Amino acid sequence: MLGGFKNREVLVDLNKREVSYREIDEELARKYIGGRGLGVKYVLDNGPRVEALSAENILCFMTGPVTGSRSPMSGRLAVVTKSPLTGTVTDSHMGGWSAARMKWAGIDNIIVRGASATPVYLLVENGKAELHDAADLWGKGVRATVRAMQDRYGKEDLSVITIGPAGENLVRYASFINENDRAAGRGGTGAVAGFKKLKAIVIKGPQKGNMPSPAEEGKYKEANQKALKAIMEGGLTSPKKGGLSVYGTNVLTNIINEVGALPTMNSKYTHFDQAEGHSGETVNATLLVADNTCHACPVACKKEVEVKSGKYKTRVESFEYESGWALGSNCGLGDAAAISYMIDQCNEYGIDTIEIGNALSVAMEAYERGLIHEEIHWGDADKMIQLIEDVAFRRGLGDRLAEGPARFAASLGAPELSMSVKGQSIPAYDPRGIQGIGLGYATSNRGACHLRGYTVASEIAGIPEPTDRLKAEGKGELLKIFQDLHAFSDSMDICKFSSFSENAEHYALQYSAMTGHEISADDVLKIGERIYNLERYYNNLAGFNKREDDYLPKRFTEEPGTGNSAGYVSRMEIMLDEYYKARGWVNGVVPETKLKELEIL
Repeated sequence: MLGGFKNREVLVDLNKREVSYREIDEELARKYIGGRGLGVKYVLDNGPRVEALSAENILCFMTGPVTGSRSPMSGRLAVVTKSPLTGTVTDSHMGGWSAARMKWAGIDNIIVRGASATPVYLLVENGKAELHDAADLWGKGVRATVRAMQDRYGKEDLSVITIGPAGENLVRYASFINENDRAAGRGGTGAVAGFKKLKAIVIKGPQKGNMPSPAEEGKYKEANQKALKAIMEGGLTSPKKGGLSVYGTNVLTNIINEVGALPTMNSKYTHFDQAEGHSGETVNATLLVADNTCHACPVACKKEVEVKSGKYKTRVESFEYESGWALGSNCGLGDAAAISYMIDQCNEYGIDTIEIGNALSVAMEAYERGLIHEEIHWGDADKMIQLIEDVAFRRGLGDRLAEGPARFAASLGAPELSMSVKGQSIPAYDPRGIQGIGLGYATSNRGACHLRGYTVASEIAGIPEPTDRLKAEGKGELLKIFQDLHAFSDSMDICKFSSFSENAEHYALQYSAMTGHEISADDVLKIGERIYNLERYYNNLAGFNKREDDYLPKRFTEEPGTGNSAGYVSRMEIMLDEYYKARGWVNGVVPETKLKELEIL
């Protein structure tokens, strides 16, 4: 078997309450790497027409060949399934230590099938897994669940990946949260677990003597040194140069707002006058208490904050840019203390902060238009806090919002109010002010997403080279490269931020030395292309098979931006034509010739 793998997968059948094991198919591992890629292959083989919230859907917890190793930023875990929010294939990644400990516990992947009649959790230790009754945990929030497992198994070397009340109540954008408040946030993976009555994955995995072994130690050491050097010299990743290490992801708030690309008040505007109130600079100056990090990461982008007094008193493991935007500018709110409180709520209930922020902003605009009667004004933090709880427990208006902003807006007869693609809401970059990211939202295989192909790196930060953020031409080719590169890194599975300083050559060197299977930088992009087309093929088979499925809401294509993007709209049609040509797709459908070329068929 390839180096880096423990060559052991756990197969959980919740219908029978049985656990079994298998080795990894080496040919599939060579083709799809691990993590996201291999997980999507498993989900495709399970059938793209299954209902997301059903016993037939599978839920995969996936690591990659370098997970838990000495490779920089190798602490990511991919949760892969069919999304109850979008109906597409989805993978959602979390940082922290859970992925590394799973590998140290002697397990590469966990594949969960069926549904239990009563709540259960899975304990993983010493290469084995056991199902245990979780009746006493059902109904508990994330922190109480983690504490209960720590009391039972001890804190040392323990990771707990759990759903909260939102997952139990089948909120379509419920998340998995681990003990460090790191979320597998997007796509509703927590709701899939809630349907299956799977409360948690509990992992006992000591590092000593259990790190994955590289096939070629000398080459692996050299590859890691090159990767680390690039990270330490990178403008965004180097602790000496600021950026992510100083302000975390929230370094972007003032930057994106200044260029006129911060979606504001449900994207009615692209600039928010109060954005400084939840910016990285303000949060660091007023609330920062600790810099946290994940396994093998020198960047330490997580910024732990504490509101020490007042009605929003709380402590949050990390104040992220996306969360701050979704619950801040997107809802007309500039109060970092109130936003921190809401982030803490979402972590406790197990809710995607991006999706709930969009749900609240849709409700605000719906009330403004007279489409709902429950009063909720822009920037009303206390009402937002109430509604977040109501969503988690499906009470009143919260029950309708729990179905997702797209479904909620459609139920009002006003689908245009939801800034979503394929049912998933946009993150914190406005397509009118950053043209390439709009194309990324439209063509993302898991619904609107910046992480499938982060063209913002080029369009705003000039990485690996600068492109004009307001120019449509050339963005199809640019996006394809980003999407293919990220598909590979998500399958390794290493942090997305590595791409701010590393390139395909760095990835090829690390992968080759770890596994013993030699690949080049060109192979990295080819494998990434295979994975991206595999996902698109799944979606085609699931019913997403026409050009109209790769769309943006009309607000972005018809209503001009404001601030420093005033007068601009997304020029989607130009970019989409170029993108399809680059991909070799026909109106969003992967032709059989492409599937055979990439060895998918």
